[in-house]
Amino acid sequence: MLRQHIRQLALQHIQQPWQLRPASAFSAVVAAVFLSAALWQPSASAQQVTERTRQKQAAEKERADLQQKLANLKRDIDKTETAKGNAADSLAESEQAISKANRSLRELTQEQADTEAKLGVLVKQQSELSGVVNVQQAQLSKLLREQYVAGNEDRIKLLLSGDNPNRINRELQYMGYVSQAQARLIETLRVNLQAIKDNKAATQNAKFELEEIAQEENEQKKLLEKEKAKRSTLLAQLSTKLTSQRKEVGNLQRDEQRLSGLVDKLAQIIEEQKKAEAAAREKRRQEQLAKAKAEHDKRVAQQAKAAPGTKSKPAPSDAIDDDEAPQSLGRNDATPSPEENFGKPFASLRGQLRLPVRGDLLAKFGGKRGDGPSWKGLFIRAPEGTEVKAVAAGRVVYADWLRGFGNLIIVDHGNQYMTIYGNNQSVLKRAGDLVKTGDVIASAGNSGGNEQSGLYFEMRHQGRAFDPLGWVTTR
Repeated sequence: MLRQHIRQLALQHIQQPWQLRPASAFSAVVAAVFLSAALWQPSASAQQVTERTRQKQAAEKERADLQQKLANLKRDIDKTETAKGNAADSLAESEQAISKANRSLRELTQEQADTEAKLGVLVKQQSELSGVVNVQQAQLSKLLREQYVAGNEDRIKLLLSGDNPNRINRELQYMGYVSQAQARLIETLRVNLQAIKDNKAATQNAKFELEEIAQEENEQKKLLEKEKAKRSTLLAQLSTKLTSQRKEVGNLQRDEQRLSGLVDKLAQIIEEQKKAEAAAREKRRQEQLAKAKAEHDKRVAQQAKAAPGTKSKPAPSDAIDDDEAPQSLGRNDATPSPEENFGKPFASLRGQLRLPVRGDLLAKFGGKRGDGPSWKGLFIRAPEGTEVKAVAAGRVVYADWLRGFGNLIIVDHGNQYMTIYGNNQSVLKRAGDLVKTGDVIASAGNSGGNEQSGLYFEMRHQGRAFDPLGWVTTR
């Protein structure tokens, strides 16, 4: 009986050769550790296509449809133009390029800061992982060395010693626990080595991204200087013509009509989009309702089949109330309304807004523009490059050049409220971007042929301009 018990234990452990043959186990495990250590070394052929590049390509693809809609809208407005030879149009290309270069530089600066922060975190993680791996390798080396020194005979001598079977079994179990601990340590070490490899790949990717950003920044700076020089030359050539055209009543009226037409068309597009989203939500709700009813009918049929001859009554949880279903189904995928998206409704912010830029107020709402139409907004004089901030949260619906207003940005705040920021040196947001109160959306300038550097600011509701000074606080 004792002999059979010992033979069974021996066969059980012989099936785990690395436990019974520490010398060969030592070689095998060391080889495994050295093979795993290869994971520690960064790949020589690091992937050059960075995650940043892939994200940028995806973002540009998503933005293309919206840009096409705005381009079509702009073409429709241009078709109604009768004015020819407007001097400001000659500046359009260079002012748009300056705006684009400044926006790209700002985005690259933010991206660079984010990437450097990410790189710092990765370096810290790498250091911590390396410390853990060093400790684990030292522990494993010590265990393997002790096992090798002990030799192969311990377990065999124990099995053939004729000692108490209970003691033999207990000792073998202890040895098994030690072997399992070694296996777990090796597995943990392997996982940590893989983590170090992944960390090194991510770190290398972040360094590639920083190199890309630095290269793009250099290109954008060169482009910016080139376009600024080009615009200065054009301004000098067109100075007299611009001065005379600024004072023409017809030009001022056409500028105002152009902006009003743009706002009306944007409001129409926004309403159409809301209707399309509402129709899509209703369609999803109907599909979900139909699916829920089908599942309910299927359960009822199964119950009737399982208990023939008895009238099946649906459980309360299976019952569907047509009046309540619309509120409960599809709510999670509904597109939020502007108020839900942006916080407080815009109308409740009256008297709490701040002017978008600090500076001297040169023109007020309702004031006369010489012999031309009255001002529909404010003109705030400010040095070129001064930050222009969104007065409230909303969504950018237009960010482009418009005759008479230069680089223009329009923000929709919901419920047909819009704010308009014109004559900017640069627009720093793109159409479709969400903005929060106080976000920098542009930089002040004198684009569009304006003689003063600053910001033209309008507020509109249902397409009609109203006095911003009744809504802002100067605190």
